[in-house]
Amino acid sequence: MSMIFFACVVRVRDGLPLSASTDFHFNQDFLECRKKLKALSSVLARYPSRGTAKGRDLSIHFLSSGEIACMAICSSSYSTIMAFCFLEELQWEFAASYDTTSISLASRPYAFLEFDDAIQKIKHRFNYMSGSATKVSWEKVEEELRLQPPVQLKLEDAELMNGMANGGHAGVHVEVAPAYRMERVTPLGILSLVLNIMCAALNLIRGVHLAEHSFQEDYEGIGNVVAFFLPFLACVFQCYLYLFYSSTRKVKTFVLFSSVCLCNIYLYGLRNLWQIAFHIGVASLSSYQILTRQLMEKQPDCGV
Repeated sequence: MSMIFFACVVRVRDGLPLSASTDFHFNQDFLECRKKLKALSSVLARYPSRGTAKGRDLSIHFLSSGEIACMAICSSSYSTIMAFCFLEELQWEFAASYDTTSISLASRPYAFLEFDDAIQKIKHRFNYMSGSATKVSWEKVEEELRLQPPVQLKLEDAELMNGMANGGHAGVHVEVAPAYRMERVTPLGILSLVLNIMCAALNLIRGVHLAEHSFQEDYEGIGNVVAFFLPFLACVFQCYLYLFYSSTRKVKTFVLFSSVCLCNIYLYGLRNLWQIAFHIGVASLSSYQILTRQLMEKQPDCGV
């Protein structure tokens, strides 16, 4: 789809990110493009006020003026003129909202995080409106680009890669603002947490009780003790995976679920079939809840 995927405002002199749209796109090309945008933001002072870094599927456009620069990741098929129309409007909105003193004194990444709402509104309007709605701006920007074409870069440029490797001070600013936000906890999710905690408690109590007897009898039955403690730990980590995002949660969920199943099968004799079915059923419910609870992408404001 031809559209703007991400936008941010940075300080030109050091690449400090001031505000950014909270967009979650987890394909590898987009993540790599984000890294290169960060690298480019730290060396913007070397370039003219307009520039485009072209890639096969994604492109980075930037527009700098005075203290700030606006940057955007767009699909490569997205109109360059429309992209700079977007950046000009974004720059104007930011300059109208914050004075140069506050921009100069900003000392932490994303100090103007509240401007995200304005970024989302403008981005939404440019992604979903007709081209005729920006006719005046389009003609103005088209003329400016004809007289002063943007510098053309490639995402694979050695200079960008050097900037990524030698960014130094800029390295501390990577990916700070867009913290991962999960969807709301559902009633079924709360039930899975309660059942998981109950199973963890049962495993811990049985494990401790069995350990006391095993240690008194020359460590006989130590395998059963381990088989109780492992599901206890698995239940605790399943609760964690449900509540907090992990990039490898599918693999971790599979490992935890497999551990619960294998340990309960091993405990057959100390537990009857109904007890084993209950523990495996709770693990199944928890695994399902973990895998179906998605990251929450902030929805753009449609009331523009």
